Amino acid sequence: MRRQAEKDRFLAQIGWAQATVTPLAGDASLRSYDRVETHGKRAVLMNAPPDHGESTDPFLRIARHLSVIGLHPPAILGEDRSMGFLLLEDLGDRLFAREFERDPDLQHLCYTEALRALKTLHDHPAPELPGYGRAEMAQAAGLAATWYAGDPDAAVRLRKVMEEALATLDWSRHVPVLRDYHAENLIWCPEETGLRRVGLLDFQDAGLGHPVYDAASLLQDARRDLDPDLVARLSADCWSWFAADRAAFTQAFAVLGAQRALRILGVFARLSLHFDKPRYVDLIPRVWGQLQGNLDHPALRRLADTTHAILPEPSTAHLDDLKARAGSCPAL
Repeated sequence: MRRQAEKDRFLAQIGWAQATVTPLAGDASLRSYDRVETHGKRAVLMNAPPDHGESTDPFLRIARHLSVIGLHPPAILGEDRSMGFLLLEDLGDRLFAREFERDPDLQHLCYTEALRALKTLHDHPAPELPGYGRAEMAQAAGLAATWYAGDPDAAVRLRKVMEEALATLDWSRHVPVLRDYHAENLIWCPEETGLRRVGLLDFQDAGLGHPVYDAASLLQDARRDLDPDLVARLSADCWSWFAADRAAFTQAFAVLGAQRALRILGVFARLSLHFDKPRYVDLIPRVWGQLQGNLDHPALRRLADTTHAILPEPSTAHLDDLKARAGSCPAL
């Protein structure tokens, strides 16, 4: 009730009193979102409660940078950083994922524009961002052992082997990576021109990392299947943008894809066990399949052996257990 009163007070202060408020689907964080409408105007309210460790500062800093370089984050219409509220431009409902269900032929165009947006992101200096390099990525991969396998002791071994695999890549160039760059965080805005046709959401966890990371995130989507032929075409289109040659891109795509899959296995299991969100368990088999595909790369033989020794396959029994214990693990 207190948070609702704070929300109402914020809306009144910025001229949106008595607005109609409709909850929108949340994300995997403790943030929540509402669509607000009044007098023919529409916007999105971000609620990032500071007492739950959330902050609007990273979103604001990165959104302003993205706008300056010609990309299309939501415009900031109002803010109260101390209370954790932002009023944002409403980019609409045309999420890439929904558009592709309606018109599958849009996929090549939309994904190509999304990759071009990444190239623009890489080509411009970024505001100060946290590092997302080998050590940080290896640490994140260890979540698979801690939460998905329930074996925190094995996380040390998994992190070590993951960092060895990451060390085989060329890290001479660090670029901004948005980290959750996929079809449910991108909005198709056909009324715009150029790269502003790609509306950007959920980028507050951005960091400085490997140029291929967001491409792997986009084309190895934990929430939807992509046609392998489409992925091959898009990879052929973009490899020269993000790596020195095709072999280097292919290896980076596999290594970074494997790291991301391991992280997501851990994150999805933690969302069920710790945050009582068992619906994420249903996505685990797809992520497991993506991990196995990446582990086929010759550069990942040791990581493949390690993960097969540590991580259980996503059997019905294992997935049912992750769901049955939803919300039961304050920590591991």
